[in-house]
Amino acid sequence: MADLLIELVGEEIPARMQSMAARHFAAAVKQALDELGVGGEAAAVHGMCGPRHLAVYATGIAVAQPDRTIEKRGPRVDAPEAAIAGFVASTGLARDALCEEDTPKGRFFFARSHLPGGATASLLGGVITDILVQFPWPKSQRWGRSQFRWVRPLHRINVLFDGQPLDGALDLGGGHILAFGATSCGHYFEAPDDISLTGVTSSEDFKQRLAAAHVIIDQSDRIAAIIDAAKTLASKVDCVLDDTQLGSYIQDIAGLVETPNALLGRIEDRFMQLPAELLQATIATHQKYITLQDSAGAFSPYFIVVSNRQPDAGRDKVIMAGNQRVLRARLADAEFFWQQDQNTTLADQLPRLQAVTFYEGLGNLHDKALRLEKLAAAIAPFIDGCASAMAGRAGRLAKADLVSGMVGEFPELQGIIGGYYARHDGEDDDVADAIAAHYRPQGPADDVPVTGTAKAVALADKIDTLVGFFGIGAKPTGSKDPFALRRAALGVIRIILDGDLSVPLTALLDQAAASYGFAAADDDVLPFIRDRLRVYLRDQNMRHDVVAAALADSGDDDVRLMANRAQALAAFLADGNGAGLMAGWRRVSSMLSAEEKKAKQNFAPAADPTLFNAIETDLHTALIEVPDGTAGFEMQLTALGQLRVAIDAFFDTIVVNDDDPAIRLNRLGLLAMIREKMLVVADFAKIEG
Repeated sequence: MADLLIELVGEEIPARMQSMAARHFAAAVKQALDELGVGGEAAAVHGMCGPRHLAVYATGIAVAQPDRTIEKRGPRVDAPEAAIAGFVASTGLARDALCEEDTPKGRFFFARSHLPGGATASLLGGVITDILVQFPWPKSQRWGRSQFRWVRPLHRINVLFDGQPLDGALDLGGGHILAFGATSCGHYFEAPDDISLTGVTSSEDFKQRLAAAHVIIDQSDRIAAIIDAAKTLASKVDCVLDDTQLGSYIQDIAGLVETPNALLGRIEDRFMQLPAELLQATIATHQKYITLQDSAGAFSPYFIVVSNRQPDAGRDKVIMAGNQRVLRARLADAEFFWQQDQNTTLADQLPRLQAVTFYEGLGNLHDKALRLEKLAAAIAPFIDGCASAMAGRAGRLAKADLVSGMVGEFPELQGIIGGYYARHDGEDDDVADAIAAHYRPQGPADDVPVTGTAKAVALADKIDTLVGFFGIGAKPTGSKDPFALRRAALGVIRIILDGDLSVPLTALLDQAAASYGFAAADDDVLPFIRDRLRVYLRDQNMRHDVVAAALADSGDDDVRLMANRAQALAAFLADGNGAGLMAGWRRVSSMLSAEEKKAKQNFAPAADPTLFNAIETDLHTALIEVPDGTAGFEMQLTALGQLRVAIDAFFDTIVVNDDDPAIRLNRLGLLAMIREKMLVVADFAKIEG
């Protein structure tokens, strides 16, 4: 077994593309090795990426392919001679080298060729160039006179097999060839000399050679180094680093440096009067610095810059001064917008929304604000402690901050800034909180709104969006969902379930449709929300068959009721009575299926009590006592669970196919009654196992 190292060295890869590139490169190499027959279970491939280096290190690779036998079937042995001669010519074998074998379709000629396995080293060059040519960068470019496309100009391709350089080259087009090599390079400034990779013995050896030249090539190692250094600096100023708030932008920071060096900076006191969310957006999102919290959990004036140079007191001071200067300019812009926007109230900003189109065919944002006012007020009565007037006011002002200077500069703060401006304008705190939270939840990891007013406005916003886009035919198709309608539907579901709300969706959808001028909500909106509910419940580790059974052909519009049904059914089936009832259900359904197939008809769910014996009478009585839907789903399940004993007794003592045709049909009708009663509660036919 041997190891394979492939390293690509070029100009800086955008930080957001590095993780994807490392994963794809590793997957492509693993697939190629498997297709060559030199990979197998023992092979392992690890991808690594930094700003200028993209590499894979593979272990457990066979040094040669196994010998192979290629079989090709020809014509029938009694085929015309011309057909046989053509087959012989296509194989390159002599006629007497063919085999004759019997198959289910007759006797055929077969040609078998035995091919010795090739040396892995001789096969890798072409495979590697194919991977590079087909590499799926989101964006790529050509450079110079070459025709080859890559994310940024590519300077070196290092390939070593079993520690030794491998011959090969990539044709860049335009007469340019980039030969394979075995020499990497270190940090631009700290160690610009070449690094020999010849004799590399392991992934760790490779990483250590680059690390000695101040290049940490594995992104996970850079992230760990950054976080450790940041925590150390934070502790020196009595602050803490909240790992959870780093989100995905820690990968962006790690993608900008090869040798991370954490430096501590401080926000000027004048800017600490700005909202914490604004400071976070400016410092973390735009500048890629790391923010800290003080010991009380409040936003700290200290922050951390990650430099791409080795520690040096004088140089670090210059680097931090430059970053402070850039940050000061950014925060001064934010401060300007913050002060300017507060000269105009949100209510006075509303007319400006008329100039902003919501979407072609769906009016402008001012129209949407008026729709939200009405719809949020209509939703309020279904939420405890939520006043219609308050919800309507919040709905009316919810989109007003979209025309503010602040949101124009920091669009990720929409809603949040509106909440601050509303509070500054003297609006009720409940209104301000609702404006700030009405976009939530914006994803699976985001929290739902907390207050009743915020829930009402958030529901109104998402329902209005769903009805509008469905109304003009802009529905999600396949994996395409350009208007995030699946996310909107999931938001509706999460808000309802989190608040334990019973909301008449059909009526609200129709009211939203009327506000658009539609005759009614599109027929697909409610089924779309139900489908999202099924996905949501499965994501909550609920069995897919239980979800399907509980929500099968459901015409309900009460999301809470549907979710509760699924949860109750899951709990019932986990109980002994539920499991026992399912065994009885399978006996009932299989017998009815077999007999109805023979009779070529479905048996009516009815039986004559005068033909019952005592066992049948007990079962019939238990069936009659199963309550209807008005008693509640859990009561129905409890009653069905009590059928278990009667069903077991029936099958243990009764022969359904009695010699008397009348008794036989009566017993089949009794089984059909069991099926009908159970299917009214849930579609037990969808339960697996």
